Amino acid sequence: MLFCLFFEVMRKKIGIGILVMTLLFMAVYFYVYKDHRNISTEEESYTMDVKTLFSAYQNNETAADSKYLNKTIVVNGAVSMVSIETQSVVLDEKLFAVFSTKLVSGIRIKSNLKIKGRLIGYDSLLEQIKMDQCVILN
Repeated sequence: MLFCLFFEVMRKKIGIGILVMTLLFMAVYFYVYKDHRNISTEEESYTMDVKTLFSAYQNNETAADSKYLNKTIVVNGAVSMVSIETQSVVLDEKLFAVFSTKLVSGIRIKSNLKIKGRLIGYDSLLEQIKMDQCVILN
């Protein structure tokens, strides 16, 4: 009798343990494999020119990171460099932007460009702001 009661309690504990482990596995799985962000359709958090954004990083890098890092931002500025091979553009010599789609060859140096992308950081050695997943808005 005591033996049967012991096995009944153990069976319930094992069942509850399996249920908890399954729920934990599912939670971790859905956290790790969540959908990727689509920056081009995402609503922007901030809109500004490159000089304003760069000034924020020059004044206080930590505060600027907490405000802008990993956010969708729309920036505008003058094109300083274009690289069709690497699909990148430099605006106002201060913002390095990598595009998610192929760049058109019509982008000219010193032309005004408005882009939307995700801010991924500030390189204090090169004094450049970095963005990725960018798209051209104008």
